[in-house]
Amino acid sequence: MQKPLINYAYIDGQNLYMGIKNMGWELDWKKFRRYLQEKYQVRKAYIFIGYLSQNKKLYNALKKMDYSLVFKEVIQVNERIKGNCDAELVLQVMIDYEKYEKAVIVSGDGDFACLVRHLKKQAKLQKVLVPNIKKYSALLKKAAAEEHLDSMNYLKEKLAYMKSTQ
Repeated sequence: MQKPLINYAYIDGQNLYMGIKNMGWELDWKKFRRYLQEKYQVRKAYIFIGYLSQNKKLYNALKKMDYSLVFKEVIQVNERIKGNCDAELVLQVMIDYEKYEKAVIVSGDGDFACLVRHLKKQAKLQKVLVPNIKKYSALLKKAAAEEHLDSMNYLKEKLAYMKSTQ
């Protein structure tokens, strides 16, 4: 009998949220967690996200859906709220390195190109899942190469949040 894979997902929360929003739909986080488990055999899924106290209800819901949340302090620059989680994501991938067989990186950010190249070289990369294939870094595309790249552009029917009509 073959041993089941132990894969981890590392999700750039802001990049995922904005990528999906720019395509005109809202992600159902519960469906997405199930999708990661079924498609990529993800046992542990981290979301790296800026912390805003008004989002406590969302954070609690995500924890109940079996996401591990890693928060970054945020700052407000003019009208924009900024909380860059790139370093935290890379650090967590390396902390967990011996715990998973393969990593799934969910982001379209080119800052992760060196991480993707390293994981690929070590045969530890399962997939780079890009939220929006029309808006992502060419550096990431080159690092992942076609065999390790997938997108969420065609997953609206499967993963979109549908508001209850009750």
